[in-house]
Amino acid sequence: MSGFLVFLLVLSVLVFVHELGHFSVARYFGVTVYQFSIGFGPKLITKYWKGTNWSFSLIPLGGYVQMKGQEDLDPSKNSTDLDSYTMLTPMKRIFILLAGPFANFILAFFLYIFVGLMDHNELGNQIGGLTKDSPAYQAGLRDGDKIISIDEQEVVLWHDLQTIIKDDNSDKLLISVNRGGFKKTFIVRPEILETKNIFGEVVSKKMIGIAPASIVSVSFTPIESIMYGFDKTYEASKLIFLGIQKMLQGIIPSSEVGGVISIGKVISDASDTGIVSLFIIAALISVNLGVLNLLPIPALDGGHIMFNLYELITKRKPSQKVLLNLTVGGWVILLGLMVLGIYNDINRFFN
Repeated sequence: MSGFLVFLLVLSVLVFVHELGHFSVARYFGVTVYQFSIGFGPKLITKYWKGTNWSFSLIPLGGYVQMKGQEDLDPSKNSTDLDSYTMLTPMKRIFILLAGPFANFILAFFLYIFVGLMDHNELGNQIGGLTKDSPAYQAGLRDGDKIISIDEQEVVLWHDLQTIIKDDNSDKLLISVNRGGFKKTFIVRPEILETKNIFGEVVSKKMIGIAPASIVSVSFTPIESIMYGFDKTYEASKLIFLGIQKMLQGIIPSSEVGGVISIGKVISDASDTGIVSLFIIAALISVNLGVLNLLPIPALDGGHIMFNLYELITKRKPSQKVLLNLTVGGWVILLGLMVLGIYNDINRFFN
């Protein structure tokens, strides 16, 4: 039960931050917000405060902000009052729509900063395995060597090593290691070899043929943690965008799509492991929420941004019929994905 409560709490916080982004920018532009709801369906708790009904609803799988003049499924409710969403310029509406996903990215950024400040596990700089006859082995590197620097760039974590090797444009690397308390330096010539990426694709990659020895516990200074937060948020966003691209290309099968059960289990497992794991998972889901809402599906923020970009470029609004049909189509796509995710979850966990 505690794991389920943690899941609801984390999901509610992520949704609240997302909707707060929309709400804050809408209010900044003078738009009246009728409803701020965490969850959908019948209202369990409602409090009226400063012109808005703040609610917790029965189905806690999302949320919404209802602004004056924004009613895609009933265009007749569009308002021409000055405090309505529809009376804003397309660019201001786009700012409101972007604010939700942006708030999720900011939340992830701060969660990763907190992770950086706390003791957490990372792959260290010690070699734990070499491929026989690999560039590193031929150059003289051995198991147990701790890599100090590559081309005079300090290496503390395995991620540092990977980044330096990937970004280096020369045909050789000057690698310094600590071996038994003594510093030794080797010249290693990387090779371009074929390997598989996280999506199972065969790719060419610059490699020297070494593997990490173990995981180490580290923490960073405040400045280092800010950089860590930025890097992790960027990497997570890039990974999710790539994942969506690979799925559309058919490289990732539809059976890999997860639903609310998967999310709940991941959050529950992370909460059992500790606060650091919970923060990492919450940050990743927050980025996921931000990225998915930017997709150009009419029922999502990205779809609304698409409509407003159309109006911005053509100087005319999309027809109400087209807007209604596309929005309904968008909801059909989203509901289909939700059903697919739940179906996959049931197969994954109960078969």
